[in-house]
Amino acid sequence: MTLQWAAVATFLYAEIGLILIFCLPFIPPQRWQKIFSFSVWGKIATFWNKAFLTIIVLLIVLFLDAVREVRKYSSTHAIESSSASRPAAYEHTQMKLFRSQRNLYITGFSLFFWLVLRRLVTLITQLAKELSNKGVLKVQAENTNQAAKKFMEENERLKRLVKNHGKEEEHILEAENKKLAEDKEKLETELKKASDALSKAQNDMTVMKMQSERLSKEYDRLLKEHSELQDRAGKGNKKGL
Repeated sequence: MTLQWAAVATFLYAEIGLILIFCLPFIPPQRWQKIFSFSVWGKIATFWNKAFLTIIVLLIVLFLDAVREVRKYSSTHAIESSSASRPAAYEHTQMKLFRSQRNLYITGFSLFFWLVLRRLVTLITQLAKELSNKGVLKVQAENTNQAAKKFMEENERLKRLVKNHGKEEEHILEAENKKLAEDKEKLETELKKASDALSKAQNDMTVMKMQSERLSKEYDRLLKEHSELQDRAGKGNKKGL
């Protein structure tokens, strides 16, 4: 195996090892996200796309070269000519065909796994971000639920306070209404007493007025009789003289 194909095979083995490591179930995507966020990756990130495209171009070139070699050594004319002339040449041609096919598979799988590795790293990064966002959203949802629960408890407490305050106000209003009813009854009783007293005073006044009129008439009659008696007495004295 030449140096270039040995390098491609080593690259293929490294790709298979990285893919197996990335697929290990006990390493979470968040851990890979932390590894990918190291400062060293930030420094080589500017050269990553160029290196990725360069490796793809090299692998495509080697793959096309391997295809050419396979077509070259697998043609019927070449096999027949080599087998007819020398049997050892036929075996040599078959050996080169085998190597060409091996190189074809190596470059083909290297190119395929290189694309798979790029896609796998992208998916792991996206999955780690989604899990981080899920954790943040979960924390926000828990905080929102706690705040809603707290507001509901506060609302229930305020309802109970308003209800208790309303009952207290109702009791106060009932007491005030009861007191006002009692005061009204007292005022009505006092008013009735005052009305009765006024009626009685008016009746007494009427009686006193009638008595005063009778006394006045009686006084006038007595005064008149007295005057008549005095007149009679004066006339009798005159006759005696």
